This record gives sequence, C-alpha cells and structure tokens, in this order.
Amino acid sequence: MEKRLYRSRDDRMIWGVCGGIANYFGIEPTIIRVIAVLLTVVSGVVPGIIVYIALAVVVPLENSPSREPKDVVKENVAEIKQTATQFGEEIRSTFARQEGETIEMRRPRHRGGYILAIILIVIGVVFLLGNFNFFWWMRWHYLWPLILIAIGLVIILRPRRS
Repeated sequence: MEKRLYRSRDDRMIWGVCGGIANYFGIEPTIIRVIAVLLTVVSGVVPGIIVYIALAVVVPLENSPSREPKDVVKENVAEIKQTATQFGEEIRSTFARQEGETIEMRRPRHRGGYILAIILIVIGVVFLLGNFNFFWWMRWHYLWPLILIAIGLVIILRPRRS
C-alpha cells in the first residue's frame, strides 16, 4: 500500500493538517506545529494562514470515503464550515449574557491552558507596545530567539499526560 498524506482525525488542533503531516513523516506533531508557526511568522501571517486553509481543503481526511478530488474538496469544505460554526457558537456562548448576569469569560479547564493564554496575552501586549515605539531602546531581533527558546522549554518541561 502506498503512503499517502491525510489530515488526522485524532491528532488535531484545528483541522488535522499538522497531525497528518507528522503522521506522514513519522515525527511528533508538536514539532510540525512549531515549524508551521515559525514559517508563518517568518513568511507572514496571512500567507501562512492561507497555506494552512488550502491544505485543509485539498488534503483528504484520514479514512475518508471520498476518492475523487472534487468530492474530497466538498467534504473538507463542509467540515471546515462545521468547525467554524462550532467555534463561532463557542465564542458567542462565552460572551453571552443571561438575565441579570454580567459578561464573564470562561477560564481554561487545565492550568496549562491558562498559563499559555497568559503568555500569549503578554507577548501580544509587548509587541503591540513595540509597534507604538514604546520600547525604543529594545532590539527586537533579540526578542524572537528568546521567545522561541521559552516556547521550547515550556514544551520540554511541561508535565506529560498519562
């Protein structure tokens, strides 16, 4: 049987593209995800997102009954639409008000998710302030390697699930 590239059904963060690529090459999916993020940052966020969406549309889902490329694309677009709708509903329900309640944000279920969310917010604030020249004295080309080292250390040192 020939080896083919598929999007993963089980090992997915969004649409299983990185999980499928990792399965194809027989490596850890986290490595592919980190490489994808780095390539997106280096090449530009918009092209990186476009490439990811294009792969999600054209690469068939693992164990998909569709064989024709046209059917694969139709199935993938339907799945992407369903995922986007579910994501939109989750966001809406997160910020929805019920009678007499104030808007309240849900906290991540796991401590690791909470810590990751805080790290991403802090990084976002630092870069936003940098765009306004708030850190005129900082050399930004030194910051990226430090961020990548920190992400690598978090991945290596985080507790493993059994």
